[in-house]
Amino acid sequence: MKDEYIEFTIGKQKSIALIAHDGKKQELIDWCEANKEILKNHFLCGTGTTARMITDKTGLPVKGYNSGPLGGDQQIGAKIVEGNINFVIFFSDPLEAQPHDPDVKALLRIAQVYDIPIANNKATADFMITSKFMDSEYNHQVINFKRNIQERAKTL
Repeated sequence: MKDEYIEFTIGKQKSIALIAHDGKKQELIDWCEANKEILKNHFLCGTGTTARMITDKTGLPVKGYNSGPLGGDQQIGAKIVEGNINFVIFFSDPLEAQPHDPDVKALLRIAQVYDIPIANNKATADFMITSKFMDSEYNHQVINFKRNIQERAKTL
């Protein structure tokens, strides 16, 4: 079982996904503006409308994917699986039902599976962005899924 885990490195320059439900978009924009000096040193991406609004209001370059309800959350999740996103700031609105809630849950689940730092509110985002790991590499271990699947297949 020595290869039960694989070590991953989150580099000094983070690939940060910025996502917000409609009722939290302005809060995320304000947070990005307040943390602009830190964020400008990282690769930023986000779901459609949120990405465009952050770029328009803060001047930060944010690569936009589809809007969340149109598959943007799924695209971000796929980028996590590919190893292209390693940090997520998602200001979710706990008081408003979301039509694409299954997509949101899938995104949160895949971030957990791949041990990706994820903030769901401003306080957590503040703690994460001021962490000593923001300016350094971070090594962490993730379950070796290929080995795990091979072992499971033997038992079926």
